Amino acid sequence: MKPIDAYVDSVYQNIGGNRKEIQELKAEMKSHLLEAVHELKSEGKSEQEAIELAIKRFGGEQEMRSIVTQLFQAQKTFAKWVLYCSVVFLLLSLSIFGFVWQYEEQHSHELSIIATQIADELKGNEVVSSEMKKEIARLVESTDFISDVRVYNSKNIRTEGKGLDFYNTDLMKPDYQYKRIVWAPEWLAHDFFPYGNGGEEWYVEMQHRNFDTFASFVLLGGVAIYWTLFTIWATINAYHHRRLNIGWVLVFALFNIIGYLVYFLLGNRVQSKTIS
Repeated sequence: MKPIDAYVDSVYQNIGGNRKEIQELKAEMKSHLLEAVHELKSEGKSEQEAIELAIKRFGGEQEMRSIVTQLFQAQKTFAKWVLYCSVVFLLLSLSIFGFVWQYEEQHSHELSIIATQIADELKGNEVVSSEMKKEIARLVESTDFISDVRVYNSKNIRTEGKGLDFYNTDLMKPDYQYKRIVWAPEWLAHDFFPYGNGGEEWYVEMQHRNFDTFASFVLLGGVAIYWTLFTIWATINAYHHRRLNIGWVLVFALFNIIGYLVYFLLGNRVQSKTIS
């Protein structure tokens, strides 16, 4: 029926999306309208009256076009937001991981400098004087990540073996120790790691705060969220292109963007062959 065809074509006019999906939706709408027309005709209506009444009950042309447009736009918007969110989570986790890594690298450099400065202060002395203790305290307080400094006389803890010197401080009382509380909230999953630097006369051991565990959690969590959202987006795309099956879902889930590139390239190849 030409009026039905014209109505359906008008509703889906200028609707962007997968052509096959649109054709299927148009066919479904036409089928419902024809069914309504036949029912109205069986009630005694003329064909023209039945067509007009069926279209009126189904919805006005402008109203239906608005609804269909909003539906397709909502699908596209949802898919875009899933993709955007996946990228944001990935970039955010990488940024935080990179910042923490650089932060810890800087602290590692500072630890080496402070340990060297403490060793220089102690060099040539047999005991840790009060002036040296003040200087060690000043060096530690100039940082925000060193929680404990222990100074040992090397001759008391050094063990020689295979041409190398080993320092065992487990059971030894330090000649001097300086402790303080540093900022380390539990939710940041911090750790305190030892750092040692020894010479012929003195061995300096420091405990310092470290956020590597937190950075690893953030990176793994961000990548996991990105991976999941990207898989959802790729699955939605495959569904709209009528190419979705369990195989592609597994490819997206296992290989992520590489799997989607394979899906995309194969799709283009199939389309090219069809056109040829």
